[in-house]
Amino acid sequence: MKDGIELDQVDRRLLLAIEQNAGLSQRELAERVDVSLNACWRRLKRLQEIGVIQGSRSVLNREALGLDLTVFMMIKTHHHSGEWSRDFRRHVEAIPEVTEFHRIGGEWDYLIRVVTTSMSGYDKVYIRLIEHFDLATVTGYFSMETIFEGRPLMARLTH
Repeated sequence: MKDGIELDQVDRRLLLAIEQNAGLSQRELAERVDVSLNACWRRLKRLQEIGVIQGSRSVLNREALGLDLTVFMMIKTHHHSGEWSRDFRRHVEAIPEVTEFHRIGGEWDYLIRVVTTSMSGYDKVYIRLIEHFDLATVTGYFSMETIFEGRPLMARLTH
């Protein structure tokens, strides 16, 4: 593990269980990983304190909420200064439809994932994104179908 973080099999089972269902009570979680309620609480607290667990959230159904358009935006820029990058990050973070934002290597500089209601919703995001920023190229790739997303991380570490 990174930075000297040691996880034993109980920690791994605990993390896998909460990644699969963060809504489990501590009692259910303790039973699932076969530890006492107190041991479960102590381990969860330790995993939070060392930064392995960073909050919890529910997964919402995008289509049920009318958010059925996902667009991956690729961006090239001529600017690479720290100040410009910080300003651009703040600008992108202020756009609520942006669900992911990555600085990437290779031919492109940034990858943005947008989840919105429609093509006109995407157009509003696009217009807002390019306002006040000199971007060399912006292109969008429209997702036709999400095969899977949000795979549990612990599944990769337990094999």
